[in-house]
Amino acid sequence: MTPTRVVAFGGGHGLSASLRALRHCVPELDLDITAVVTVGDDGGSSGRLRAERGGLPPGDLRQALVALAGDHPATRRSAALFQHRFTAGDGDGTADSLAGHAVGNLLLNGLTELLGDPVAALDHAGAMLGAVGRVLPMSCEPVDIEARVRGADPDRPDEVRTVRGQHQVAVTSGRVESLRLTPAAPAACAEAVAAVRAADWLIFGPGSWYTSVLPHLLVPGLADAVVSSPARRLVTLNLVAEKETLGLSLPDHLDTLGRYLPELKVDMVLADSTAVGDPEAVERAAESLGARLVLAPVAVTDGTPRHDPAALGAALVPVLGADR
Repeated sequence: MTPTRVVAFGGGHGLSASLRALRHCVPELDLDITAVVTVGDDGGSSGRLRAERGGLPPGDLRQALVALAGDHPATRRSAALFQHRFTAGDGDGTADSLAGHAVGNLLLNGLTELLGDPVAALDHAGAMLGAVGRVLPMSCEPVDIEARVRGADPDRPDEVRTVRGQHQVAVTSGRVESLRLTPAAPAACAEAVAAVRAADWLIFGPGSWYTSVLPHLLVPGLADAVVSSPARRLVTLNLVAEKETLGLSLPDHLDTLGRYLPELKVDMVLADSTAVGDPEAVERAAESLGARLVLAPVAVTDGTPRHDPAALGAALVPVLGADR
């Protein structure tokens, strides 16, 4: 029996939660997992490496690799090493070029320079971590994220201005009205396109909607593959609004998917039964995409707005395991 091929889209902590949840499904389902990751990060260690060395920002790619790392003690130590971040040294006060960098970011940059191919670098890093899936970039060229934002300047709440850079869009205090990538039509990663075309399930979210989820739909080759793939499609909704999506309801989150990719059809929308608020409004928005709403307790129980990978995995098992 062939495994169920699942492609999860996103970046950062949201994608990591989704991948860890899929890992929890493995004892009950035979899954072939591929993560397709945004490449627009321009902050922190990733932003510094991107500016100084060029190439793809490695941070979100690293996070996805670590989420898929194997359970052997040696690979767990390697995963911890990938996540280790250098602190400032006790030197003579001169600039510490390593401070703030994650070891895995440096390693991915080094592997890309050594192998000459970011996909080969990610595959090699995955082998080092015993990853139970594959991590791919949405494009092999870095992109910049730009947004038209109303009220970015609190003193001018009605003014619309362009906010540039993933970090600035993520922390904007205004309302995002439109999103675009630079370059406007980056080439899709060929391996990611092939994975999407061969998938049984495509999973979007949870994650930062404007900076981690929607950018995939703005890569023409990837968007075409998503629309034409025979796979079923699942959207996992966030638990709370983030700074970039303040004022955006859960139904609005679904509406934006249709706005940026009108041909998109969705089969299932998964939402936390407590965080969903008015389920009827979310259900109507899901139905507008052709989807059925599934409610389940998928948040951690300490009250923080985080998905519990075990609970999310338990909710995914009957969905991903359902017969066509």
